[in-house]
Amino acid sequence: MNEPLTHRHWTAAAAPKVAPVIGTSTILILGRIWNANGAEHSSGNAALMVALAAGAATAGAFAAAGHGGGDGVLAGTAFATSGALALAGVAGYADGWSLPILLWTVATAVAYGIAARYWRTDRRDTVAYDRQTTVRREEHGHVERVEALRAGAQIEAARTGAAYAEQLATALITRATLPGYDPHAITRAGLPELPAVDIPKEH
Repeated sequence: MNEPLTHRHWTAAAAPKVAPVIGTSTILILGRIWNANGAEHSSGNAALMVALAAGAATAGAFAAAGHGGGDGVLAGTAFATSGALALAGVAGYADGWSLPILLWTVATAVAYGIAARYWRTDRRDTVAYDRQTTVRREEHGHVERVEALRAGAQIEAARTGAAYAEQLATALITRATLPGYDPHAITRAGLPELPAVDIPKEH
């Protein structure tokens, strides 16, 4: 049994690698656009972003400390949202590029550090799946080869038996046509008599 082989397009393989930097860059750009539209040195906007970031971080902490070990996906999403809001708030409030770029660099590095952990897990799962698929394919191939050999042996045995029976029948017919052949010689020699075959008469 052969399992279908799938090949991912290079864009599908590269998308997860560039997703963190695209995400943090998008937040930085939107924050600077917000800065140009009146958010610079706006205490109200800064307070709003601080509150939103703190709320997201609190939600992440509660999700991580929940019953049964917490929900890792929900906690990670909440902390990522908190970091994004903090970066957007700084990019919108600051009057220069130095601090936003610094935070963008840190956020991108942290995002890649977190993503690398999941990439390693995914790589281990993929390797384990490929290994199991290979073992399963080899087992099926071995079973198919054994069955093919067994069927071939049975066919060869049947063919050999049919050829032997044909040769025996030909030998008996040929001997019966020889001069001086006595069909009762076998019985007199003490050998078992060949069973008679009744041939149905045609009407």
